[in-house]
Amino acid sequence: MIYYKTETTSTNDDARSGEYRHMDIIWAERQSAGRGQRGHTWHSTEGENITLSLVLEPTFVPIVEQFLLSEIAALSLVDTMREYGVECRIKWTNDIYVADNKLVGILIEHSLMGDTLSRTIIGIGLNVNQREFPAELPNPTSMALECGTTFDRREVVEALMRNEERWYAVLERGDKALIEQSYRELMYHRDEEHTYAYPSGEHFRATLRGVRASGELCLEHEDGIIREYAFKEVEFVLPHKTI
Repeated sequence: MIYYKTETTSTNDDARSGEYRHMDIIWAERQSAGRGQRGHTWHSTEGENITLSLVLEPTFVPIVEQFLLSEIAALSLVDTMREYGVECRIKWTNDIYVADNKLVGILIEHSLMGDTLSRTIIGIGLNVNQREFPAELPNPTSMALECGTTFDRREVVEALMRNEERWYAVLERGDKALIEQSYRELMYHRDEEHTYAYPSGEHFRATLRGVRASGELCLEHEDGIIREYAFKEVEFVLPHKTI
């Protein structure tokens, strides 16, 4: 079910309240404390985009396999965008890109019950009809900018729900290989050499070779050694960005 709000502090915070159940969506036009990955805030012009949280109750998923939830969230968004003629790639861990521009940000938060997940909140910020963005945002794009038209946001949300339900069913039946392979095939700049940066700001060149089932990014360095990096241990340096 879709619950629509004109304003809230954070849809992810709302989703954790216990008021909402599996496959419920909380969609708000304004979030006074909306947040993205790496502690960033998410900018969204009211009435033009989609900012929502999806509640899942994947109690059958072990904690060690939690990255599967990130993968199906990203795959659901890519499939939804394809329905509207927008070809995307998945930028590890959870951004959706069109070429070198960011279309969607995803923030995933888990609650645990023993050694399994009790609840997963998937926060999504999707640029739909916005055509102008603040200058401080390095590389935003939107469905409208990519396609030259405006979209019915409710229809986009409903399409996203259908795709999420479909990929969740794949997860329920245990087809982890399909999920992992599909995610890897869609990774942004897979098998290409690019510049990355450590948290210190030091740059290095490496080739993206994939991602482990547990979520670590696999980069082949110039010495031929493949090293694995957890979230926040490394960052892709965009072509037009200086760290």
